[in-house]
Amino acid sequence: MLGARVGAEARRTGCVLAGVATHAGPVVRTLALRQAAAVAGELAAALSALAPAVAGEALPPESTSQSFFRVREVELSDQQAALHGVLVVHRGLEDLCDAPLSGADLALEVAGMRQSVLDLTGAGPGAGPDPVPPVAVPEPGAGASPESEWSARWLVGHQVHVLFNVCAAVAVADATRHLRHGDGDAALLRLADATVYVRGFPAAMAHASAIPADHYMAEIRHTMAPPSVDVPLSGRQHRGYRLFRAAMKDLLSEVPDSYEQLASRAPELAEARGALLEADIVDGERHVTLAYSMVHLRRSIAQKPEGPDNAVAELRLMRHRRAAQYASLIRFGDHYIADAVAGLRHS
Repeated sequence: MLGARVGAEARRTGCVLAGVATHAGPVVRTLALRQAAAVAGELAAALSALAPAVAGEALPPESTSQSFFRVREVELSDQQAALHGVLVVHRGLEDLCDAPLSGADLALEVAGMRQSVLDLTGAGPGAGPDPVPPVAVPEPGAGASPESEWSARWLVGHQVHVLFNVCAAVAVADATRHLRHGDGDAALLRLADATVYVRGFPAAMAHASAIPADHYMAEIRHTMAPPSVDVPLSGRQHRGYRLFRAAMKDLLSEVPDSYEQLASRAPELAEARGALLEADIVDGERHVTLAYSMVHLRRSIAQKPEGPDNAVAELRLMRHRRAAQYASLIRFGDHYIADAVAGLRHS
């Protein structure tokens, strides 16, 4: 247990985050984001009072990707895990005050942030604490150059994505465990939580990519490939994402029924599983379009020279494989792709 004060601050943060995306105008929306960032900062301070953050830069990275994106893995207490997660949320919110993100993606990313705060602190999503005066929001300073902000945004957005990956993996694993123990209601809740995170995956990547493509090509892309790093960076190097994919595989081994079969005996579970799988397909689809907006038809930095495809084509193939795998498991499956993939396997 993290204590009453932390629980109250976490619920307050959750309430503020829940209201951010409802502000339509850009000026009011920015003020709401600054308010949310300030409240998240107060929550981080409350958690820091229990124990300071782990000095991540002092820990050796386990991969080139961890080093580049300033991510580390180490065993943490509940308090430290909550603190580091909230610090990621805090940095993400501060950058969202200036990031040119669409309202739809902002809503999805903030929803994921809110869910992560509730999950990591153990605070329930119910009513918030007693009303308190608004937090004093500092005026924005002169700030750094646009170029340094863009490079920092690339890292911050990816760190939010990593946070969502890990939280989603835990939520899916929890849901699978509840299903094995016969607790369907608890499984439905965790599947819903996981879906919030997976819907936030492409929103966080859109956040990271809310920079000029010219800046990415000139200043960032080459730093993720030799000779700047030992090996080219790839999404496959992100352990949090591998954990999520493993958790999804385990879930589908526990509930392998087609949508129709599952809906006939457990309609709520069929819909909850379907919502999660649909979000996973859309994540793959959004990755294709985000990559195209940044690199167009260029090859991926992680592709071998003899490979036939470019980055977009490879990502599109990953989307098709995922859609084919899920076709019979969701209500509106992509059966054209499933039939095509099946035909290729038997040709």
